[in-house]
Amino acid sequence: MNTWPGGYQAEVTVANNGATTLNGWTVRLTLASGQAISSLWNGVNTGTSGSVSVRNAAYNGTLGANASTTFGFTATGNGATAPSGVSCTSP
Repeated sequence: MNTWPGGYQAEVTVANNGATTLNGWTVRLTLASGQAISSLWNGVNTGTSGSVSVRNAAYNGTLGANASTTFGFTATGNGATAPSGVSCTSP
């Protein structure tokens, strides 16, 4: 979404493209070397650098059919390299 010297802001959309309701989601991603999450909203993160997991907040975990939600974060480090290995699962 935005970069500046020494940091960046990102937004991730979690979408339910299925026909049934999802009850909870978890996004896993790997930040590039030197990057670290400094703040995160609309989710709960485990870890701030390297391999990071973000699970839904209490208010945005239920996604009906064809619904979506977003979470975002700011991070320190070079924003030129996007997170890798991004995956999403639902319990």
